[in-house]
Amino acid sequence: MAEFEIDVVTPDGKMGSFVAHPDGEGPFPAVILYMDAPGIREELRDFARRIASQGYFCLLPDMYYRNGQLRFDFSMDRDNVFKLVMATMATLNVDRVMRDTKGMLDYLDAHPAVKAPYGCVGYCMSGQYVVAAAGTFPDRIVATASLYGVGIVTDQADSPHLLVPAIKGELYLGFAAHDPWVSDNVIPALTKALEDHGVSYECEIHPDTEHGFCFPQRPAYVKDRAEIAWRKMSEMFDRRLKQ
Repeated sequence: MAEFEIDVVTPDGKMGSFVAHPDGEGPFPAVILYMDAPGIREELRDFARRIASQGYFCLLPDMYYRNGQLRFDFSMDRDNVFKLVMATMATLNVDRVMRDTKGMLDYLDAHPAVKAPYGCVGYCMSGQYVVAAAGTFPDRIVATASLYGVGIVTDQADSPHLLVPAIKGELYLGFAAHDPWVSDNVIPALTKALEDHGVSYECEIHPDTEHGFCFPQRPAYVKDRAEIAWRKMSEMFDRRLKQ
């Protein structure tokens, strides 16, 4: 397997990113792995490597690049670190992340080892951004996985669910059974929009889980449900990207 660090050029600067892909020249189908709120760490790089091991060119961008190279140390005062994470997460919004996504797609388009169209996956804070990306770039992003995504349905003008009519690809939406970050109205509103506009999707509420259940190093980790979510996502990527 090949892996390396690169800079993706965006309208707001250079976004440091990690890449992993199978050995060889390709071209490989590509998946963008959008990070969760705690940011870049080895756990996410391992996810990228796992995606690459399944035959994909995986791009993992540091979405906090506007704030410098932030790395959070959760072994220190967790309350203060959590406040810092929340404050940093608040520096992102749909418009900024879509500008970044345009830069990522341009990078993938130009890379000789990559073939279009693309897939993406987002956890936690990025669940909203991958849904927005599917609607903003519907001809380039055709397979989208959102795991316990927050902010997908809001009362704001930039709510990602309002982009559902533009989506042409397929979505896998995996939610935790118990998640204070996802309001009760989110799943009904989102699935209604998807149904009304004929979007191909699966929405799954994973029993006996809490927010964060997909990450092995989180207290909420539930291995069997995390593996089911991974399998559903992988099957969708294979179906949509390996034809």
